[in-house]
Amino acid sequence: MTEPQAPALTFICRLQVSLGEPVDFGVNALGRRRYVPITGGTVSGPYLSGRVLPGGGDWQTIRPDGVVDLRAQYAFELDCGTYIEMDNSGLRYAPPDVAAELAAGRAVSPSDYYFQTCARLNAAAGPYDWLTRTLFVAGAERHADQVDVELFALGLLSCDKREGQS
Repeated sequence: MTEPQAPALTFICRLQVSLGEPVDFGVNALGRRRYVPITGGTVSGPYLSGRVLPGGGDWQTIRPDGVVDLRAQYAFELDCGTYIEMDNSGLRYAPPDVAAELAAGRAVSPSDYYFQTCARLNAAAGPYDWLTRTLFVAGAERHADQVDVELFALGLLSCDKREGQS
């Protein structure tokens, strides 16, 4: 039996996602529910480049243990005009003092909190359909009115990925 190997990670792009004011839905059995509108942003990297479209959103449950369980759904348009859908789920956790700083919109070092996600992308048939055959993971940073997402493909990219390079 061969030694287990960690999957390869390939940097795809950085998304700088602009956020609107959160809408608080109150507390239910799972925790505090919030919706954060996505108002735009940019996409830049070796495989994808373009703009985040306004109109998406980030649904969050702030659990009693302080963990933010989130699911963001939004879309972006590549520079070539291709539209991509993104479904990005993850967890953010910070000790109470760091969480208070983040909530106040103050700058916090990303090493002071945990913010990781996993994503699935969807593209129409064509040069970017390799995105629909690939799983993605990301590290993220929370800022006052923006989230930065560093997106990586998990595992080796399919051999036809070069067709969609921008």
